[in-house]
Amino acid sequence: MAELIVKDNALIQASYTLDLAEQRLILLAIIEARNSGQGITHDSLLRIHASSYAKQFGVNDKTAYTVVKDASKGLFDRYVTYHDKNPKNGKDRSFHCRWVDKIGVEPDSGIVYMRFTSDVVPLITRLESHFTSYEIDKVANLSSIYAIRLYELLISWRDVGKTPTYEIDDLRNKLGVEPEQYNQMCNFKAKVLDRAIKQISKETDITADYVQHKRGTKITGFTFTFKQKKSPEPIAKDDAFIKMTDSQVRTFSSKLAALPELGSNFAPSGMSEADFAVMIADDLRDTSKQNKYHKHLAKLGFEVAKSKAK
Repeated sequence: MAELIVKDNALIQASYTLDLAEQRLILLAIIEARNSGQGITHDSLLRIHASSYAKQFGVNDKTAYTVVKDASKGLFDRYVTYHDKNPKNGKDRSFHCRWVDKIGVEPDSGIVYMRFTSDVVPLITRLESHFTSYEIDKVANLSSIYAIRLYELLISWRDVGKTPTYEIDDLRNKLGVEPEQYNQMCNFKAKVLDRAIKQISKETDITADYVQHKRGTKITGFTFTFKQKKSPEPIAKDDAFIKMTDSQVRTFSSKLAALPELGSNFAPSGMSEADFAVMIADDLRDTSKQNKYHKHLAKLGFEVAKSKAK
């Protein structure tokens, strides 16, 4: 089952700066709360196991605990800025609040604990209106912190496929670009926007582009457009078994083993990627097990024309 992330658009539109591991830790915390059925409240002490991080994001098991431990410490010092209107007078206002107010570690079990602050909880859990949802596997392969933030920003406008124009300073804040970073426009475009757009278009379910806006010769803002990719065509009808050559089995078992969503769902705890590829290779030759990989084979470009269905 796909792992769903839901964030209130006030948080999606908020300005904050998190590194890659910290962003991923928050995603896993949201999943943990949903899967456990406990939801997220200010009293919720959420558990994130290092092995879950390793499987979901393709990180080495031996280093995953250090990554999640350091990320939880980083989150403890981070804050988010969000904006709303004063209900009494309708005037714009902004607030700063911390992400978490309690963290803990359990080294022998490889577990990190964290508790979201009372201010952040409603932004994550309020689903009554204006929410954005996506599956974690859509961003699992994004290695740029700006790509994750931009993806979230884009899909909050999924109904129209186009964002409003973001002025430069506002966009930098929303993407979490520090004031001293990439102040020259050529660097900002190359290191932030172009890299993020390339990753999003390659690794997620949408393709994206942007249009720059100028006053005279000066770039003052950007508008982003995007569209949904077509779902891969099924590689077999009625879950028919596909006869694969030995070369195809070797090639695609390695590719499948590297997919974070498969490691999370199918790989036994602690299994290396190489051993997981061997297990998948056996499954691809098994008439009763191969069909669970069909949609992933299609995603990886396996061509039915090169093989025959029985």
